Amino acid sequence: MAITQKSVKILWSASGGRCAFPGCWERLCYHEAEEAAPFTLGEMAHICGDKPGANRHDTMQSAPERDGYQNLILLCPTHHTLIDRKENEAEYTVAALHAMKAEHEARVLARIDQDAMTTKVDIARAILPLLEENRQSWAQYGPLSELARSQPHNLAVHAVWESERLSVIAPNNRKMSAELDAHRGLFDTSEQTVLTAFLQHARSYAKWVEDEIPYAAVRRFPVELDDLIRGLADDSA
Repeated sequence: MAITQKSVKILWSASGGRCAFPGCWERLCYHEAEEAAPFTLGEMAHICGDKPGANRHDTMQSAPERDGYQNLILLCPTHHTLIDRKENEAEYTVAALHAMKAEHEARVLARIDQDAMTTKVDIARAILPLLEENRQSWAQYGPLSELARSQPHNLAVHAVWESERLSVIAPNNRKMSAELDAHRGLFDTSEQTVLTAFLQHARSYAKWVEDEIPYAAVRRFPVELDDLIRGLADDSA
């Protein structure tokens, strides 16, 4: 059995596209390399080794368990090699790697969290950079981007877009949704429809990137939210 696309997407999203080894935090997807195609460095390491004789191999694991998200940790090539060296098996135990993964994913979530906002202007100032980052990701690497159109069959280009969805757009959507949902009372009645549309978009987008629903079921991003947030931010300038 192979690692499923759903496990791949959950792992990359939860890891924020970064190496989970303590002190590393290396970015695992690159798309600014000069005169080079975009590429990914991330390696999905098995916590309990996938083959007999591999470090931490558990003969009692089923194939789905062995290749499931719970048994995977995202690492850079250097640290993947390090944890799988035979001489390091006593140090990088199953428990140690699960703890490493949990601490890393908690750090990713902590970077997404932010202090509560108290006014619409505060929210706009916090959300605008996230909206812009998502817009740039779509414009530069999305399926309608110049890069995708010029290299429609380039798997590396597609991998970069998939990484952007998992490690940039979906986490940004979660962060914006948390603030907007927690402070809906600050917005006028006329603005509630826009907020609802975005929250539905964010939820459906997250389900899509985790392979729970087809893309056709994703609610489109409401451009009115962009207008609202930019208008509030401009008024505060």
